[in-house]
Amino acid sequence: MRQLTFRLQPGQLLKEEIEKRAVESHIQAGVLLSIVGGLENAVLRMAGSEPDNQTVKKWDEPFEIVSGTGTISEDGCHIHVAVSDKEGKVIGGHLKDGCKVKYTAEIVIGIFEDVSYKRTYDKSTGFKELEIE
Repeated sequence: MRQLTFRLQPGQLLKEEIEKRAVESHIQAGVLLSIVGGLENAVLRMAGSEPDNQTVKKWDEPFEIVSGTGTISEDGCHIHVAVSDKEGKVIGGHLKDGCKVKYTAEIVIGIFEDVSYKRTYDKSTGFKELEIE
């Protein structure tokens, strides 16, 4: 396994930049090992959302990223995060586009050389799901 470590700057978009780095680095299969930093806002899909009726919530306040996990590939990423507000209250969900980095975000991705991750539509769930090659 090799790694890719990078830091995002204020104003950059968290999910979009992770996806961009996956494409630029030709990551076929990776895992989010670490993610720490701050956000200006959060955009998350909530648990139990159906493909045609997704519950996406947006918060326009600062957050600290306290945890994150996911599968990463140039074919698509699936990332969940937990963030805490200024009172320490934690919320989490499926990371969506539009989360702006506040001061910094430090990301470490482990890259597997012997497998490839693809995202293909699964009619039983209605989402693009992980396919391992």
